[in-house]
Amino acid sequence: MWQSIAKSLFGSSNDRYIKSLEKIVARINGLEDQLADFSDDELRAQTAKFRQKLEEGQSLDDLMPEAFATVREASKRVYGMRHFDVQLIGGIVLHRGQIAEMKTGEGKTLMATLAVYLNAIEGKGVHVVTVNDYLARRDAEEMGKLYAFLGLTVGVIVPNLPEHARRDAYAADITYSTNNELGFDYLRDNMKHSRSQMVQRPFNFAIVDEVDSILIDEARTPLIISGQTEDKSELYMSIDAVVKELEEEYYETDEKARNVQLTEDGVEIMEQRLIAAGLLATDNLYDVENTQVVHHLDQALRAVKMFKKDTDYIVKDGKVVIIDEFTGRMMDGRRWSNGLHQAVEAKEGVEIQPENQTMASITFQNYFRMYPKLSGMTGTAATEAAEFFDIYKLDVAEIPTNLPIARIDDDDQFYKNTLDKFAAIAKAIKEKQEIGQPVLVGTVSIEKSELLSQFLDKEAVKHSVLNARMHEQEARIVAQAGRFGTVTIATNMAGRGTDIQLGGNLDFRIGDELSEMEDGPEKDAAIERIKEEIAAEKARVIEAGGLFVLGTERHESRRIDNQLRGRSGRQGDPGLSRFYLCLEDDLLRIFGPDTLFSKMMNSNLEDGEAIGSKWLSKAIETAQKKVEARNYEMRKQVVQYDDVMNDQRTVVYEQRAEIMDSEKVDDVVEEMRRDAINAIVSSACPPGSYPEQWDMETLKAKVEDVMGETPPFDDWLEEEQVDPELIEERLQAIAEEKLVGRVAQFDEDVWRANEKGILLERLDHHWKEHLATLDALRQVVFLRAYAQKQPINEYKQEAFGLFESMLDTLREDVTRVLLTAHFRVAQPTPQAPLPDLPDFLTGHIDPLSGEDNSNDGDGSARFAPLFGSLAGSPVAGVGPGGAERNDPYKDQNVNRNAPCPCGSGSKYKHCHGAV
Repeated sequence: MWQSIAKSLFGSSNDRYIKSLEKIVARINGLEDQLADFSDDELRAQTAKFRQKLEEGQSLDDLMPEAFATVREASKRVYGMRHFDVQLIGGIVLHRGQIAEMKTGEGKTLMATLAVYLNAIEGKGVHVVTVNDYLARRDAEEMGKLYAFLGLTVGVIVPNLPEHARRDAYAADITYSTNNELGFDYLRDNMKHSRSQMVQRPFNFAIVDEVDSILIDEARTPLIISGQTEDKSELYMSIDAVVKELEEEYYETDEKARNVQLTEDGVEIMEQRLIAAGLLATDNLYDVENTQVVHHLDQALRAVKMFKKDTDYIVKDGKVVIIDEFTGRMMDGRRWSNGLHQAVEAKEGVEIQPENQTMASITFQNYFRMYPKLSGMTGTAATEAAEFFDIYKLDVAEIPTNLPIARIDDDDQFYKNTLDKFAAIAKAIKEKQEIGQPVLVGTVSIEKSELLSQFLDKEAVKHSVLNARMHEQEARIVAQAGRFGTVTIATNMAGRGTDIQLGGNLDFRIGDELSEMEDGPEKDAAIERIKEEIAAEKARVIEAGGLFVLGTERHESRRIDNQLRGRSGRQGDPGLSRFYLCLEDDLLRIFGPDTLFSKMMNSNLEDGEAIGSKWLSKAIETAQKKVEARNYEMRKQVVQYDDVMNDQRTVVYEQRAEIMDSEKVDDVVEEMRRDAINAIVSSACPPGSYPEQWDMETLKAKVEDVMGETPPFDDWLEEEQVDPELIEERLQAIAEEKLVGRVAQFDEDVWRANEKGILLERLDHHWKEHLATLDALRQVVFLRAYAQKQPINEYKQEAFGLFESMLDTLREDVTRVLLTAHFRVAQPTPQAPLPDLPDFLTGHIDPLSGEDNSNDGDGSARFAPLFGSLAGSPVAGVGPGGAERNDPYKDQNVNRNAPCPCGSGSKYKHCHGAV
């Protein structure tokens, strides 16, 4: 109570913070008249002036008022748009490394130009991160006009961009890209042999657009670069056949965790059936020899019993294509990991693609925490403010709207079942269409979209359905969702980043209707006609009540509901939002309080009758909070596990960088050789032990293997003063002498190149193997909880030991290669091209569900082998400019893993997109 009284008297902490920024806004506004008198050249010269001030010791904070005023004036000249005061406040928030929550339609894209320009003046690079390639291209092109006017350079990173173009884009003052492209480029850079091959610069400042989507929704799924393993198609199909025959009483499902487990009787039955199928090596399902079968059995159970066709995935052109649970879009090229995708392919009877082995990985949490300064913007962040601060140390500031929100948010309507609910929805939509009020319907899946479409067909309601089957037209359909009488059915997140304007979107109409018309008076007149039509139509839509946003059910996250609701009521426009719910909705069925809803509604509601109550809506919100807390714990768990790997990854990548930057690495190699020999002797001849206790057979075998020599150990043992230190000293001398002789056979530059190449290649090889070991450890460490142990602590302890073991193996391996390998004498070729990276797959893998949420199927330009050729890899690389060679679809930004538009049935990368 006292908190609410204090808030009413003094305002919230957010209100006080926003009010404190008004002084800076007043200073910016005070410069407006002065800058208005500048010529274009004088305004452009401001950039050089600011850079000079930075060199003289001023800070970016000192320059902020004048720099923001400069951007505002430039925007007026380039776009005819003047930043609102609330956009200036948002720009300050972004510059300070915070998250600006700004409602939909308030101009986040233009707001960002303020902080982007100010921080780009330094020349260290500013990254603007978007949720998809379309927005990266669009914003780079549109906002690039403003930056170019002020003398700054702009680059954009999209899939399949050649290496030299990527390097140039990162070298620009401002770089637009998706989060996936940035993360994959970081991983690829740390697999290269030379600094000159790397494309990214040191991190400086990033602004993340739709920050909640990228840093929250996608943060549970690490980015992974992988190569292929052996084909196990027969095993998948055999296990699938057994699982499909399993009766319901033998397994239990957990929809919350999306998991399936066998009952005790189920284990016995499954053992019998697997033995009969010849799939078990022993009679006990859980014997160590059957580990692989158990793993694939678990995945087959999930695929057959939990994952639903047309909800979780669709089958298209003989391929299993994942459906994004948030957007409802098809995710061509994305795959579930750990054998789950192969299990679904076996279930559907399509061609089974081989699994992949991890070569490099990183979570978005650890990637974005590498930026010295990070900020973000979105329409919905306040509900996740605690997570933003805990994980990223980012504060959320709620920016007030330029005009008061006029949208009406109705109470939720509750129905007994889905059919009653959808019948009521169809009736409500028909009523709205009859008066001309546009309706945007948000659904949670393709299945629900198509079901509602059938109801609307019965009511003879003309409508558009936007779902995963037609995502190519997403932006165009959503942009026109505000036209008079329009009904658009879309998944809740569809078209995010595309503004819904009442009466229609001018830019899209010009593109659709006037694309073939040449510039000139005739086209100008046509544009004016379209503007007048939009203005007249907007007036009719406003009179009808504005955009009506209708949610067919509540999402697990309040943010997704708020994003859908926020599509209506932009810039003070009128609007209406309402959610329709029933007892069969997933949220209520899985997470809702059964007794509360089922008893009340089944006993008090007639068929087709609805009930609306703020109390019920509050209960739904409570359920959503519980789910959000659960999902946060999952993401936090991912971070905890990746933090362990991140420490090791940082050490390895820093070591690689030092090796690449060194002209010679003989001191590193010498230290590794001495450590390797010391470890060999210490293992066979422990300090303080007697000679008769030494394991001389193992020592002889190990020395012969690593050094390629057989020293006279028997003679040494006959000496009175022999001890482990003396043996080690003599072995070190033998190794040194042998190495000197080998070096003498080569030109010095050639040997240095050999040492450096071997060191990098062996480091990468053992790091890759270590990642595979950690993946396996993470899969089983949860079982330690049964022994009353904390899995994360067990993981940390064992991961540290495995890392130490990997380093020991690396030292030994490098020593072995340099002392025993046969090198071919060749002339130094300083201009010879460095080896490229192998063909590989990129993925954005959820370690808990196994879902691959990546955007780009196979990375960008072609890099050739670092670890050696990956036999049988299906991924064809794209050479610089390769995507443009004889490719009629080069301008369509076809995903590399998507089916080729020519209709051949092959992937684009294997057809017209191939080199």
